[in-house]
Amino acid sequence: MRSSGTKIIVYLLLTAISLAMVFPFGLMILTSLKTQAESITVPPKLLPAVPQWVNYLNVWRQIPLLRYFMNTVIVTVLTLLGVIVTSTLAAFAFSFKEFKGRDLSFMALLAMMMIPQPVYLVPAYVILAKLHWLDTFYAMIVPWVVNILSIFLMRQHFKTIPLSLYEASKMDGAGDLQFIWHILLPVSKPVLITISLFSVIGSWNSFLWPLIVTNSEKMRPLQVGLAYFSQEQGSLWPSLMSASTMVIMPLIVFYIFAQKQITESFVSSGIKE
Repeated sequence: MRSSGTKIIVYLLLTAISLAMVFPFGLMILTSLKTQAESITVPPKLLPAVPQWVNYLNVWRQIPLLRYFMNTVIVTVLTLLGVIVTSTLAAFAFSFKEFKGRDLSFMALLAMMMIPQPVYLVPAYVILAKLHWLDTFYAMIVPWVVNILSIFLMRQHFKTIPLSLYEASKMDGAGDLQFIWHILLPVSKPVLITISLFSVIGSWNSFLWPLIVTNSEKMRPLQVGLAYFSQEQGSLWPSLMSASTMVIMPLIVFYIFAQKQITESFVSSGIKE
């Protein structure tokens, strides 16, 4: 049994780590309530002299935040649906179907994860330009509906499901899609939540790719729209922090309502072979 002294040290260490994790978010909120002069004062001041709540109102006046928000929601939701569909079907094929070169194909797919994103930015941009998809939702959604990590996680989870279950469903006359919908997906909630979490955070925080493939204000997502407050003359820190606070609020609300399922998914969706 651990001594009380050890417990106190552990609690103090965990508290310090927690405060270090929360501090950037607190600093963001405090900066959003400062004037521009206070935000760049040296030495910096932690608290604003008078909270400038009007900074949040100014953000709505300066940029079309609602348009950016709707664009981000559309991209996030459609990308998530695409990732779930493609990952489920691919993982099902790699787990329950027998075909020549199956394992080699899976290994080749995993090897593609080693390719850094900058390598395929230009080829992907050229392909989208030839398809006339630049500055459209297609350019921000279609390239990301296939996620290799999601396929890998789904396949590892499906490998834990007995093959005899699939064979029994075939004997009862169920098709592959029926087996997936009625049997596989209901027992795959933890890994589905994990995949959804990664996909939502990735789409919501995506900056580089939308910056490259969009050039009109009406198509910009939130992260690209926030760049308005970082200009050559310097960053408008109070406005930028106000907008950032509003941008992360949906993710925080999502986490508050789904924290139990998220925690369970990380516990129960360990990588297994």
